[in-house]
Amino acid sequence: MVIDDEEKLRSLLARIISLEGFEVHQAPDGKAAWKKLNQHCFEVLFCDVRLPDGNGVELCKKIKTQYPTLEIILLTAYGNIPDGVQAIKNGAFDYITKGDDNNKIVPLLYRALEKVELTRRVENLEKQLGQKHSFDKIIGTSKALQNAKELARKVAMADTTVLLTGETGTGKEVFAQAIHQESPRQRHSFVAINCAAFSKDLLEGEMFGHRAGAFTGATKDQKGLFEEAHQGTLFLDELGEMALDLQAKLLRVLETGEFFASERQSLPGWMCG
Repeated sequence: MVIDDEEKLRSLLARIISLEGFEVHQAPDGKAAWKKLNQHCFEVLFCDVRLPDGNGVELCKKIKTQYPTLEIILLTAYGNIPDGVQAIKNGAFDYITKGDDNNKIVPLLYRALEKVELTRRVENLEKQLGQKHSFDKIIGTSKALQNAKELARKVAMADTTVLLTGETGTGKEVFAQAIHQESPRQRHSFVAINCAAFSKDLLEGEMFGHRAGAFTGATKDQKGLFEEAHQGTLFLDELGEMALDLQAKLLRVLETGEFFASERQSLPGWMCG
């Protein structure tokens, strides 16, 4: 869709795009654009910055809030750096000057469409991943298992630490992944570590990271798993095998909700098995 109150320029831009084989809609202002957005499915918008009923930079922000996968290219006759910076902050794909950048229209359109397609692929992969690790994939009909799944579904929505108990091989990590996929953290990392597979010193370094020069061979800063799992989920398997003094440090993290790495960070959601 092309949004511009200058009819000749709007028609010219629509003509250029339609010659590439695309269906193009036109709107003279923001109100007409919103009406069309509610009636049709668009992939890319070309929008003038100065509209009769508003500012295109602010309109971009509102449209991206409701249609996050739609890419918006802002057009202006009076380009300036502050508006360009704000446009990008508001989610615009690009910000170009009318007339001077007409030769950029078609290449820019195709780049915007590539981003739309990539976003769709990512969303599809995330959907497939969520289905793979959903509670529905946990097979079993026993009452005990059904009760465990029901409780896990409830706790998934809570911002809290979860303790999963059970013998080795009973599916604690499967439950942990399902809880992560059902939680608000699902778009961020799920990081798992088997505490029994590392010595005390190695495990501490893996969990909390270290700075360059902290010990022989530490030539650069290394992020710990807590930092890697920031805003996501950290699953600590076989927690009982962890050295007692390291468990005390872990308890400190639980109590304060913070840890120290290269800088102070908030604690990710995490689970213990």
